Amino acid sequence: MSLAEKYLPNYTVEDYLRWEGDWELIEGIPFAMAPSPVWKHQRIVSLLVRTIDEQLEDCPENCRVSQEVDWIINDNTVIRPDVVVVCGEVEDFLKNTPRVIFEVVSKSTAARDEQLKFELYQREKVNYYGLVYPNLKKMRVFKLINNRYEKVFDSDRGSFRFELECPFTVDLDYLWKRI
Repeated sequence: MSLAEKYLPNYTVEDYLRWEGDWELIEGIPFAMAPSPVWKHQRIVSLLVRTIDEQLEDCPENCRVSQEVDWIINDNTVIRPDVVVVCGEVEDFLKNTPRVIFEVVSKSTAARDEQLKFELYQREKVNYYGLVYPNLKKMRVFKLINNRYEKVFDSDRGSFRFELECPFTVDLDYLWKRI
């Protein structure tokens, strides 16, 4: 163990709630969420939320979609995914595992989204993890099967149906025409 690792501070959700700016806290280590997302990123997030929300409108299982909501996983981990789909009640913060998470991947977030969050979401048993690449106009979807993520979609066109209590579909042609 290096000296830096040995003396690295370990923060909690209580600390996190007092911080200014945009942060995520993963196993006690803060990660800055800077710089702010660019136009394409925010546009894709908006389009995903809109299209999923329309499809879940009459869901009897109370499945809903939101963007950039804090998910408090435990006392030292708080994540703010780009888009989440949850089923059930939510109070101020999300405390239950989302059914689906989307991250819009940029050059500056690729390692965190493709590796760190991939492992974290798999460990926390998020049913589906979608990685959306605006610059490649591509989406990859992983489904939790036997507690491991398996790639079930990897394309720049077409659509993918997320099988939940209330299923919904993401149509890539719809997304790419509108960004």
